[in-house]
Amino acid sequence: MHDARAQLPATSAAPHSRSRPLPPYRGILAVDLKGFTERPAIDHEVVSRAVPEMLRISLERAGLARLWTDRLFPATTGDGYVLGFDPALMPLVIHPWLDTLQDVVAELNVHALGTAPLRLRVGLHIGPLPDTADGFGGNGTARTDTHRLLDSRPVRAVLAEHSEHITHVAAILSDRCHQDAVASGYTGRHRDWFHEVPATVDGKAFAQRAWLYVPAPSGPLPGRAAPAGRPEAPTATPRRHDVTGVLRAERGIINTGSVHGGQHLTNLDASARPDLEGRP
Repeated sequence: MHDARAQLPATSAAPHSRSRPLPPYRGILAVDLKGFTERPAIDHEVVSRAVPEMLRISLERAGLARLWTDRLFPATTGDGYVLGFDPALMPLVIHPWLDTLQDVVAELNVHALGTAPLRLRVGLHIGPLPDTADGFGGNGTARTDTHRLLDSRPVRAVLAEHSEHITHVAAILSDRCHQDAVASGYTGRHRDWFHEVPATVDGKAFAQRAWLYVPAPSGPLPGRAAPAGRPEAPTATPRRHDVTGVLRAERGIINTGSVHGGQHLTNLDASARPDLEGRP
Protein backbone atom coordinates (compact mmCIF):
# COMPACT_ATOMS: atom_id res chain seq x y z
CA MET A 1 0.00 0.00 0.00
CA HIS A 2 1.23 3.49 -0.90
CA ASP A 3 2.16 5.53 2.15
CA ALA A 4 1.11 9.15 1.53
CA ARG A 5 3.05 10.28 4.58
CA ALA A 6 6.30 9.65 2.72
CA GLN A 7 5.48 12.59 0.42
CA LEU A 8 4.78 15.07 3.21
CA PRO A 9 7.42 17.75 3.83
CA ALA A 10 9.48 17.52 6.97
CA THR A 11 8.27 19.66 9.85
CA SER A 12 10.04 21.05 12.86
CA ALA A 13 9.46 19.71 16.33
CA ALA A 14 6.24 20.80 18.03
CA PRO A 15 6.31 24.03 20.05
CA HIS A 16 7.54 23.59 23.62
CA SER A 17 8.78 20.07 22.88
CA ARG A 18 12.45 21.05 23.14
CA SER A 19 14.56 24.21 23.39
CA ARG A 20 16.00 25.72 20.22
CA PRO A 21 17.90 28.94 19.42
CA LEU A 22 15.84 31.93 18.37
CA PRO A 23 16.08 33.08 14.74
CA PRO A 24 18.08 36.27 14.29
CA TYR A 25 16.32 39.51 15.18
CA ARG A 26 15.30 41.53 12.13
CA GLY A 27 13.93 44.93 11.47
CA ILE A 28 10.69 44.60 9.50
CA LEU A 29 9.47 47.30 7.12
CA ALA A 30 6.11 47.00 5.41
CA VAL A 31 4.11 49.51 3.37
CA ASP A 32 0.58 49.58 1.99
CA LEU A 33 -1.07 51.96 -0.46
CA LYS A 34 -4.24 53.69 0.64
CA GLY A 35 -7.22 53.02 -1.63
CA PHE A 36 -5.45 50.63 -4.01
CA THR A 37 -8.58 48.59 -4.81
CA GLU A 38 -10.50 51.78 -5.61
CA ARG A 39 -8.16 52.60 -8.49
CA PRO A 40 -9.02 51.54 -12.06
CA ALA A 41 -7.63 48.11 -12.86
CA ILE A 42 -5.45 49.58 -15.61
CA ASP A 43 -3.48 51.44 -12.92
CA HIS A 44 -2.76 48.47 -10.68
CA GLU A 45 0.40 47.13 -12.32
CA VAL A 46 2.07 50.51 -12.76
CA VAL A 47 1.26 51.55 -9.20
CA SER A 48 2.41 48.21 -7.80
CA ARG A 49 5.73 48.56 -9.59
CA ALA A 50 6.11 52.13 -8.36
CA VAL A 51 5.98 51.12 -4.68
CA PRO A 52 9.34 49.29 -4.46
CA GLU A 53 10.90 52.00 -6.61
CA MET A 54 9.77 54.66 -4.16
CA LEU A 55 11.31 52.61 -1.37
CA ARG A 56 14.58 52.17 -3.24
CA ILE A 57 14.93 55.81 -4.20
CA SER A 58 13.98 57.14 -0.77
CA LEU A 59 16.37 54.74 0.97
CA GLU A 60 19.20 55.83 -1.34
CA ARG A 61 18.45 59.50 -0.70
CA ALA A 62 18.41 58.85 3.04
CA GLY A 63 21.85 57.24 2.90
CA LEU A 64 20.46 53.73 3.35
CA ALA A 65 21.20 52.22 -0.06
CA ARG A 66 22.76 49.15 1.54
CA LEU A 67 19.52 48.40 3.36
CA TRP A 68 17.82 48.01 -0.02
CA THR A 69 20.73 46.10 -1.55
CA ASP A 70 20.91 43.70 1.40
CA ARG A 71 17.16 43.41 2.04
CA LEU A 72 15.89 40.13 3.42
CA PHE A 73 12.82 38.11 2.35
CA PRO A 74 11.48 40.91 0.07
CA ALA A 75 7.97 40.42 -1.21
CA THR A 76 5.32 42.43 -2.98
CA THR A 77 1.80 42.29 -1.60
CA GLY A 78 0.17 43.80 -4.69
CA ASP A 79 -0.74 47.03 -2.93
CA GLY A 80 2.44 47.12 -0.86
CA TYR A 81 5.84 45.68 -0.06
CA VAL A 82 7.63 44.06 2.86
CA LEU A 83 11.29 43.42 3.63
CA GLY A 84 13.61 42.61 6.50
CA PHE A 85 16.82 44.39 7.44
CA ASP A 86 19.51 44.70 10.08
CA PRO A 87 17.69 46.07 13.17
CA ALA A 88 20.75 48.18 14.03
CA LEU A 89 19.57 50.50 11.21
CA MET A 90 16.10 51.05 12.70
CA PRO A 91 16.85 54.54 14.13
CA LEU A 92 17.96 55.68 10.66
CA VAL A 93 14.89 54.12 9.06
CA ILE A 94 12.67 56.10 11.42
CA HIS A 95 14.63 59.27 10.77
CA PRO A 96 15.58 60.46 8.21
CA TRP A 97 14.06 57.80 5.97
CA LEU A 98 10.38 58.30 6.82
CA ASP A 99 10.72 62.03 6.12
CA THR A 100 12.58 61.30 2.89
CA LEU A 101 9.84 58.88 1.82
CA GLN A 102 7.28 61.65 2.43
CA ASP A 103 9.27 63.90 0.10
CA VAL A 104 9.58 61.26 -2.63
CA VAL A 105 5.87 60.46 -2.60
CA ALA A 106 5.03 64.17 -2.57
CA GLU A 107 7.16 64.67 -5.69
CA LEU A 108 5.26 61.93 -7.49
CA ASN A 109 1.93 63.39 -6.48
CA VAL A 110 2.55 66.93 -7.73
CA HIS A 111 0.61 67.55 -10.97
CA ALA A 112 -0.74 63.99 -11.08
CA LEU A 113 -3.31 65.06 -13.73
CA GLY A 114 -6.38 64.17 -11.71
CA THR A 115 -5.33 60.67 -10.71
CA ALA A 116 -5.70 59.74 -7.04
CA PRO A 117 -2.53 60.68 -5.14
CA LEU A 118 -0.32 57.92 -3.82
CA ARG A 119 -0.43 57.72 -0.02
CA LEU A 120 1.43 55.16 2.05
CA ARG A 121 0.99 53.56 5.43
CA VAL A 122 4.29 52.28 6.87
CA GLY A 123 4.66 49.65 9.59
CA LEU A 124 7.93 49.15 11.50
CA HIS A 125 8.69 46.34 13.93
CA ILE A 126 11.58 44.32 15.36
CA GLY A 127 11.52 40.61 16.10
CA PRO A 128 13.02 37.16 15.47
CA LEU A 129 12.43 35.89 11.94
CA PRO A 130 14.15 33.16 9.92
CA ASP A 131 15.60 33.88 6.49
CA THR A 132 15.55 30.69 4.45
CA ALA A 133 16.52 32.50 1.21
CA ASP A 134 13.41 31.18 -0.56
CA GLY A 135 9.79 32.15 -0.91
CA PHE A 136 9.01 30.95 2.60
CA GLY A 137 11.55 33.09 4.46
CA GLY A 138 10.61 35.75 6.95
CA ASN A 139 7.49 34.06 8.26
CA GLY A 140 6.68 34.44 11.93
CA THR A 141 4.70 36.37 14.51
CA ALA A 142 6.81 39.52 14.12
CA ARG A 143 5.95 39.78 10.43
CA THR A 144 2.28 39.02 11.01
CA ASP A 145 2.11 41.70 13.68
CA THR A 146 3.73 44.21 11.32
CA HIS A 147 0.93 43.70 8.80
CA ARG A 148 -1.64 43.98 11.58
CA LEU A 149 -0.12 47.32 12.58
CA LEU A 150 -0.46 48.49 8.96
CA ASP A 151 -4.15 47.60 9.00
CA SER A 152 -4.85 49.10 12.41
CA ARG A 153 -7.36 51.87 13.02
CA PRO A 154 -5.02 54.67 14.16
CA VAL A 155 -2.75 54.74 11.11
CA ARG A 156 -5.70 54.39 8.76
CA ALA A 157 -7.40 57.29 10.52
CA VAL A 158 -4.44 59.57 9.89
CA LEU A 159 -4.64 59.20 6.11
CA ALA A 160 -8.44 59.41 6.21
CA GLU A 161 -8.49 62.63 8.25
CA HIS A 162 -5.37 64.47 7.07
CA SER A 163 -5.09 66.31 3.76
CA GLU A 164 -4.26 64.16 0.75
CA HIS A 165 -2.33 67.12 -0.65
CA ILE A 166 0.05 67.34 2.33
CA THR A 167 0.18 64.11 4.32
CA HIS A 168 1.45 61.40 1.99
CA VAL A 169 2.99 59.06 4.59
CA ALA A 170 1.79 57.86 8.00
CA ALA A 171 3.92 55.43 9.99
CA ILE A 172 3.12 53.18 12.91
CA LEU A 173 5.84 51.67 15.09
CA SER A 174 5.48 48.67 17.36
CA ASP A 175 6.13 49.32 21.02
CA ARG A 176 9.31 47.23 20.83
CA CYS A 177 10.54 49.32 17.91
CA HIS A 178 9.74 52.53 19.78
CA GLN A 179 11.40 51.41 22.99
CA ASP A 180 14.56 50.17 21.29
CA ALA A 181 15.04 52.97 18.75
CA VAL A 182 13.15 56.07 19.96
CA ALA A 183 12.81 56.01 23.76
CA SER A 184 16.46 54.97 23.94
CA GLY A 185 17.49 58.23 22.27
CA TYR A 186 19.09 56.65 19.19
CA THR A 187 16.61 58.17 16.71
CA GLY A 188 17.20 61.73 15.54
CA ARG A 189 13.68 62.79 16.40
CA HIS A 190 12.54 63.78 19.89
CA ARG A 191 10.15 61.29 21.44
CA ASP A 192 7.42 63.98 21.52
CA TRP A 193 7.04 63.49 17.76
CA PHE A 194 5.67 60.00 18.45
CA HIS A 195 2.14 59.51 19.69
CA GLU A 196 1.07 56.43 21.63
CA VAL A 197 -2.06 54.69 20.32
CA PRO A 198 -3.92 51.43 20.91
CA ALA A 199 -3.53 49.49 17.65
CA THR A 200 -6.59 47.39 16.90
CA VAL A 201 -7.81 45.84 13.66
CA ASP A 202 -11.46 45.41 12.76
CA GLY A 203 -12.41 41.74 12.73
CA LYS A 204 -9.05 40.55 14.10
CA ALA A 205 -8.04 39.47 17.59
CA PHE A 206 -5.24 42.02 17.67
CA ALA A 207 -4.59 44.78 20.18
CA GLN A 208 -1.16 46.22 20.89
CA ARG A 209 0.41 49.39 22.17
CA ALA A 210 1.93 51.26 19.21
CA TRP A 211 3.25 54.67 18.20
CA LEU A 212 2.33 56.98 15.32
CA TYR A 213 4.81 59.13 13.45
CA VAL A 214 3.60 61.47 10.70
CA PRO A 215 6.37 63.38 8.87
CA ALA A 216 3.99 66.05 7.49
CA PRO A 217 0.79 66.21 9.54
CA SER A 218 -2.14 68.28 8.29
CA GLY A 219 -4.58 67.56 11.10
CA PRO A 220 -4.62 66.54 14.76
CA LEU A 221 -3.40 63.13 15.86
CA PRO A 222 -5.82 61.16 18.06
CA GLY A 223 -6.28 63.07 21.31
CA ARG A 224 -3.21 65.25 20.83
CA ALA A 225 -2.26 68.55 19.23
CA ALA A 226 0.50 68.80 16.67
CA PRO A 227 4.06 68.73 18.10
CA ALA A 228 5.81 71.98 18.92
CA GLY A 229 7.27 73.54 15.80
CA ARG A 230 4.64 72.05 13.47
CA PRO A 231 1.56 74.09 12.47
CA GLU A 232 -1.71 72.35 13.25
CA ALA A 233 -3.08 73.38 9.87
CA PRO A 234 -0.16 73.60 7.47
CA THR A 235 -0.60 75.27 4.13
CA ALA A 236 -0.59 73.34 0.89
CA THR A 237 2.88 74.63 -0.02
CA PRO A 238 5.22 71.65 -0.56
CA ARG A 239 8.22 71.45 1.73
CA ARG A 240 10.61 71.53 -1.22
CA HIS A 241 11.04 74.79 -3.12
CA ASP A 242 12.26 72.97 -6.22
CA VAL A 243 8.93 71.29 -6.85
CA THR A 244 8.91 68.25 -9.07
CA GLY A 245 5.95 67.35 -11.24
CA VAL A 246 4.89 63.91 -12.39
CA LEU A 247 2.99 63.08 -15.56
CA ARG A 248 1.83 59.54 -16.22
CA ALA A 249 1.55 58.26 -19.79
CA GLU A 250 0.93 55.00 -21.56
CA ARG A 251 3.02 51.87 -20.80
CA GLY A 252 3.91 53.16 -17.37
CA ILE A 253 6.03 56.14 -18.46
CA ILE A 254 6.42 58.69 -15.69
CA ASN A 255 7.65 62.17 -16.69
CA THR A 256 9.22 64.08 -13.82
CA GLY A 257 10.42 67.66 -14.08
CA SER A 258 11.35 70.61 -11.91
CA VAL A 259 9.38 73.81 -12.29
CA HIS A 260 12.79 75.49 -12.65
CA GLY A 261 13.56 73.41 -15.74
CA GLY A 262 14.79 69.97 -16.64
CA GLN A 263 12.74 66.82 -17.10
CA HIS A 264 13.36 63.10 -16.81
CA LEU A 265 11.51 60.21 -18.38
CA THR A 266 10.95 57.12 -16.26
CA ASN A 267 9.81 53.82 -17.70
CA LEU A 268 7.83 51.67 -15.30
CA ASP A 269 7.08 49.10 -17.97
CA ALA A 270 7.81 45.49 -17.03
CA SER A 271 10.41 45.24 -19.79
CA ALA A 272 12.66 47.89 -18.26
CA ARG A 273 13.97 48.58 -14.78
CA PRO A 274 11.88 51.42 -13.35
CA ASP A 275 13.67 54.47 -12.05
CA LEU A 276 11.70 57.42 -10.77
CA GLU A 277 14.74 59.67 -10.87
CA GLY A 278 15.32 59.22 -14.58
CA ARG A 279 18.58 57.25 -14.40
CA PRO A 280 19.06 54.55 -17.11
